[in-house]
Amino acid sequence: VRGAIGAVVLVDTRRLADCFPAVDYFENSGLPFVIALNGFDGHQPYSPEEVREALQIGPDAPIITTDARQRQEAKSTLITLVEHALMARLR
Repeated sequence: VRGAIGAVVLVDTRRLADCFPAVDYFENSGLPFVIALNGFDGHQPYSPEEVREALQIGPDAPIITTDARQRQEAKSTLITLVEHALMARLR
């Protein structure tokens, strides 16, 4: 992650436990990150707040919904990450 401005943790809510190592890593490294809940065809079984609670993530990390197969949504996810990283740097 040397030189990275931040990270996107792409989460499949059907396999939530698989993202714990990535979340732990980025929390411990201090690298800004966003959680992107990958939904398929607009279907999101859990709300961002339910996932925040399940992952025990503080309010500083944005949690957004996305469909990673859609170019515009992937672009929006990256924009959210850059904005979050810039704001974290200003704090």
